[in-house]
Amino acid sequence: MPVSLFMWISFIVIVLVMLAIDLKIFHRQAHQVQLREAVIWSIVWIVVSLAFAAGVYVELGQEPATKFLTGYLVEKALSMDNLFVFLVIFSYFGVPGEYQHTVLFWGILGALVFRAVFIAAGVTLIQSLSWSIYVLGAFLVYTGIQLALNKDKEFHPEKNVGIRLFKRFFPVTSEYHGGAFFVRLNGVLTATPLLITLIVVETTDVVFATDSIPAILGITTDTFLVYSSNIFAILGLRAMYFVLAGIMGLFRFLHYGLSLILIFVGIKMFAGDMLHMSVLLELGIVVGILAASVLISLLIPAPRDETPS
Repeated sequence: MPVSLFMWISFIVIVLVMLAIDLKIFHRQAHQVQLREAVIWSIVWIVVSLAFAAGVYVELGQEPATKFLTGYLVEKALSMDNLFVFLVIFSYFGVPGEYQHTVLFWGILGALVFRAVFIAAGVTLIQSLSWSIYVLGAFLVYTGIQLALNKDKEFHPEKNVGIRLFKRFFPVTSEYHGGAFFVRLNGVLTATPLLITLIVVETTDVVFATDSIPAILGITTDTFLVYSSNIFAILGLRAMYFVLAGIMGLFRFLHYGLSLILIFVGIKMFAGDMLHMSVLLELGIVVGILAASVLISLLIPAPRDETPS
C-alpha cells in the first residue's frame, strides 16, 4: 500500500508538536503529576490517536485505518502491563515524584529511535525471508504462554545489564541533584541516579519491544501503520502510568488477557493464508479479550491478603 509523503510528514509534525507542548509548556517546571492532570493528558493522547486514525481512513481507506487501530490497541494493552515494571523501577531507585515524568519523557524519545530500528528490521526480515513470519508467530505463542505461567515473576533492576556495563566505565553518585542526569563533582563529570533510572527504562523498553513489535507485525507489515500505531500508543504511556500505577493490582487477570492476545496473533501469523480473517474481526477479538480480562478482574477481586496496599 503506497503511503504518501504527506502522511509521513503529518505524523512526524503531530508527534513533535505534541511533545513540544508537553515538555515546554505543561512541564517546563518539574512537578509531581497529579491524577487530574494525568487523566486529562491520557484523554488528549487517545483523542489525538483517534483523530490520526480518522486521517488514515480518509487518506488510505477503511482497512488501513482498522489495522492502525488494532495495532494501536495491541501495543497500548501490552504497554499497560509494563507500567508495573516502571513503578518497580521508580520505587527501587527512589525517584522523586517530580522527576518521574522527566525520566519517562526522555525514555519515550529513546523508544522512538529503537522502535524505528526494530520495525525496519522486522519488516525487512519478513519481506526478504517469507518463512521468518512463522518463526515470529511461534515466538509470540511461546511468549504468550510464558507470560501466563510467569505472572508473578519479580523484576530486579539491580541485575540490569545496561547498568552494570555503565558503572564499569562511568562514575555514579549516590545522591540525586534535582532533575540533572549529570553533575560535576570535584571536577569530574558524574552520572546521577536519575540517569541510571533512565538507562533501566530504556533497556527494559527494548525487552518490551521484542513482544509488541512482532505482535503488530502479525497484524500488518506496512511500515507506516506499524510505526505510527506503535508510537501513538507509547506516547500516551507516560500519562497512563500516573493514572494506572496505583490501581494496576486491581487487574489481576490482565496478564492472562495479554497472554491470549499474543497467542492469538502468533497463531494467525503461523496459519498464514489458511486462516482468513477480516481486520474488523481481528480488532473485535482483541477488544473482546481485553474487556473480558478487565471485567473478570473486577468481578473476582483478589483476596484481601493479596491486594496491594
